[in-house]
Amino acid sequence: MAEQTYNNNQGTHLNQLSGLFSTIKVHPDSAWARIILAFLTTAGIFYINIMPAVVNGLKEGGGFTSQQAGFVSSANLYGAAIGALAAVFLIKRIQWQRFAYTLLVILLAIDFSCIYISEPTVMIATRAIHGLAGGLLVGIGFCIISRTFEPDKTFGYLLLIQWGLGGLGIMYLPALTPEFGTAGLFFALMAFTAVSLIMLPFLPHYSISTPVTGNQTTPETVLITKPPRLLLGLNLFAIFLFQAANMGLFAYMIELGTTDGLKIEFMSNALGMASWVALFGALLVIITGTRFGRTVPVLVATLVTALCSWLLHFSGNDMVYLITNIIIGITWAFVLPYLFGICAELDKLGQAAAMGGFASKMGLASGPMVAALILQDENYQQIIDFAVIGLIACAAVAFLPARTLDRHK
Repeated sequence: MAEQTYNNNQGTHLNQLSGLFSTIKVHPDSAWARIILAFLTTAGIFYINIMPAVVNGLKEGGGFTSQQAGFVSSANLYGAAIGALAAVFLIKRIQWQRFAYTLLVILLAIDFSCIYISEPTVMIATRAIHGLAGGLLVGIGFCIISRTFEPDKTFGYLLLIQWGLGGLGIMYLPALTPEFGTAGLFFALMAFTAVSLIMLPFLPHYSISTPVTGNQTTPETVLITKPPRLLLGLNLFAIFLFQAANMGLFAYMIELGTTDGLKIEFMSNALGMASWVALFGALLVIITGTRFGRTVPVLVATLVTALCSWLLHFSGNDMVYLITNIIIGITWAFVLPYLFGICAELDKLGQAAAMGGFASKMGLASGPMVAALILQDENYQQIIDFAVIGLIACAAVAFLPARTLDRHK
């Protein structure tokens, strides 16, 4: 009898604890839920948004060469790509919240260990492992975002968080490198991960079942439940091209300006300001959603990005450097939510969105890698041309998926 009473009391306490945690959960489609999902999805790849500061910090604070710093960044991103791909197959087999807790702790431990690593080869291997864990976290986040109402808006919040806090990092971290070395970079990454860890308990458990029910056989239903391989493949390739072109140039943005005679103080402030002003791109997606479709916004913004990238050939003029980076930031934060939103609409189960995360990471990793390989004698003009060609190709590839969804809508 005493044992039964004890068990009953234990069950009561557990139910009360469960009830307490359920009361702090935010509404699945609320703005708070979108913000927390944005933090969670950004935690594994926040270094991407401060990439110029990371490359500069490894050079100035860690004694790495330009190529070594670029290879470290690429290793981190290739690891993230593999992790994002793994999420496609794992999302149906895991309790995603418990998995996310574990991954966040792993990221904290790896970033802390990187403070004491000075050997380039060891750093490349360590950051590849970090990328694997971070990419898996991002892939899980993308899958969950697909469950939200109007996922384009949630992806808009994602870009809003990434660019807003990334701007702060770019503005202030390069100035800390001479005094604190690479430690300042990794402590910044740890701080963001810790905040995401604190926010995670407030997220509800999103169902991973398809929202399509009944005997509906409309074209939209067929499109969502059975995403055409051609449309999905084209959209994934468009994401890859967009990210590779932009990141290949963005990773060397400080070095580009330095070669053209610009001061580090000006460039840090210019890039930080560009990241903040880029928030308008993400905000515009949040406000408008798909009211005007996806085809025109994606094509126009991508071609504007290509034009501004080409204008960086004249970045010796500080105003050209500032204005082009601001516009690129706005269009970058504007186009990505739509491209990810196409994946989410093609497959409400979330696997296509996770594949979009994989394509994104592959692009982000390949951009700096190709840029590092074609870099000759600190001449960054070829990297600019590489970005322009990639962006024009992206606009051409993205047309059919965007147009098809607009017609169905």
